[in-house]
Amino acid sequence: MSHRSRRRWQLVVISFGRNLPGSPVSRRCPCPEQGGLPAGRTVSPPGNAHEEAAITVSELGEFGAVERMIARSGLAHTTVVGPGDDAAVLNLGAGLLVASTDLLVDGRHFRRDWALPKDIGHRAAAANLADIVAMGGWPTGLLVGLAMPGDLPVAWLDDLYEGLREECQPFGAAVIGGDVVESKTLVLAVSALGDMKGARPVTRDGALVGHRVAIAGRLGYAAAGLAVLGRGFRSPGSLVAAYRRPEVPYEAGPQAAALGASAMCDVSDGLLRDAGTLAAGSSVQIVLDVAAFTIPDVLRDVGTAMNTDPLRWIFTGGDDHALLACFPPQVELPAPWREVGWVEEGSGVRVAGLPDEGRELAGSGFAHWG
Repeated sequence: MSHRSRRRWQLVVISFGRNLPGSPVSRRCPCPEQGGLPAGRTVSPPGNAHEEAAITVSELGEFGAVERMIARSGLAHTTVVGPGDDAAVLNLGAGLLVASTDLLVDGRHFRRDWALPKDIGHRAAAANLADIVAMGGWPTGLLVGLAMPGDLPVAWLDDLYEGLREECQPFGAAVIGGDVVESKTLVLAVSALGDMKGARPVTRDGALVGHRVAIAGRLGYAAAGLAVLGRGFRSPGSLVAAYRRPEVPYEAGPQAAALGASAMCDVSDGLLRDAGTLAAGSSVQIVLDVAAFTIPDVLRDVGTAMNTDPLRWIFTGGDDHALLACFPPQVELPAPWREVGWVEEGSGVRVAGLPDEGRELAGSGFAHWG
């Protein structure tokens, strides 16, 4: 599916997804509220050319498009966690390999006038490394595909890879291969690899009624920084810095796995949206208590200056890559985990204590189309 260049460093074939051994891969089509098909439309079985011609990717939405890809992808015999989670997990005999991949497009996921190349390297690495720890794994390396214009300065390229390297250093990981092609649009395709180190993967579909919901990491900082940049400010304040280089709570992922977390995910598209995927995968309702969220002074001050409720950034902003997890009630939560809600019967996400005028926050978050 990728254009091969003459210099291909390494080829790794990986399936993406969810579900533990013995569990069937989900073929359910997401509801429209989750970015699925428009009302009244359904995903056709593979091979229906008429339906394929009638529906656009934009109509399907992100989740609907992924469903069609899954329906045509098959399942590797080594799959432990298949389609639908933060990362795939494969059984290689000697241990479990964790793998995740992500695309970042210039002008869509980053802007070169808003961040230095080293910052973009940090952000690209962090987005993928966070997926590995969200499964409870430890990152081991990155594969980087790069499509770039021929007039891209070599110094820019050098700094990009410096940023990738620096983000990997705490784990002893590094960029271990990749591919490069010429393109009018700058695109980074980053695949992260990791090791479960004997632990059981923590998936999105294990949350149980009565369990506690907890967060590790910051929320709202990157979204507020993006808003500041969108107003034309370029000064390297703390929020802009948070947008340019996320502070991912990497060690909290394996820590949660060791504590017996029942479900976990990376908060990349907004807390409400990502909590919604966890709730849907577990067939439960996630309740978030507004009173459990402290609004940092820096968010409150910038929110006042921009006439924006900082809770909107906290609940719907992405790119901080905090971790969201569910724990049994008897588990004592160590730092950096903090309890913010609970799991109950039902479906979707409920925000307890949110004023009626703020109800439009529900369901918000980043979407690729629409």
